[in-house]
Amino acid sequence: AVNRSSGKFEQANGGTLFLDEIGDMPADAQTRLLRVLQEGEYTSVGGNKLVKADVRIITATHRDLSEMIKAGLFREDLFYRLNVVPLRLPPLRQRKNDIPELVNHFLNKAAEDGLTPKVIESSAMECLKSYKWPGNVRELENLIKRIVVLYSEETISAELIELELTSISETNFYDNQSVENLSDTIEKHLQNYFTSYSDGLPPSGLYGRFLKDLERPLVALSLDATAGNQLKAAKLLGLNRNTLRKKMKELGISFSREIK
Repeated sequence: AVNRSSGKFEQANGGTLFLDEIGDMPADAQTRLLRVLQEGEYTSVGGNKLVKADVRIITATHRDLSEMIKAGLFREDLFYRLNVVPLRLPPLRQRKNDIPELVNHFLNKAAEDGLTPKVIESSAMECLKSYKWPGNVRELENLIKRIVVLYSEETISAELIELELTSISETNFYDNQSVENLSDTIEKHLQNYFTSYSDGLPPSGLYGRFLKDLERPLVALSLDATAGNQLKAAKLLGLNRNTLRKKMKELGISFSREIK
């Protein structure tokens, strides 16, 4: 077992250990976890005696671990140790029929914690089902908690839900606009590209060519923004330094200045 914040192992025998956001685990903690999985033993915090490990490991992440492996950010051997029975859970926006059950669960949980019991109108539930939920179940849970704590009304109305969702949308307006505009621009570019081959399909290898066209300005601008500092540029891009250097070579990008 591993304490993710400190990277130290703690005793966890005869049960199930859930490690959330395994993709955010630091490199040294990944190494220690791999050792536990391979050898089936660990030492307690501050101790030096080996302890046999008997625990089922369940992990979760929102990241693409395969891409993280390519970028040198996640250990490939640890991935294959953990990837025994993979379960892919669709985002909440793709399973909106789950929302009523989740909402009622969070309301009941709040009541059990001593907060005022509340019920939700059917129209309010429809508002929740129409929202895209970029933060998935956690965002929904936080919204319900906020409403239960901040509002005295015993019935959650559609107007109240719309007020809260509008506040969230306004907070994320500029970030969402930037992402959507970039996505829209890329989609339009590709649509025009395919349209230009009305009599057939573009030459094979489209995926590689397109990624290269996208990667080159991204890497070049990141290096330019960090004054050629490869360490800072790699961190900005979410790559390790060796991967960045490899991409610079592949893309024909060279920077004479590198701050160490």
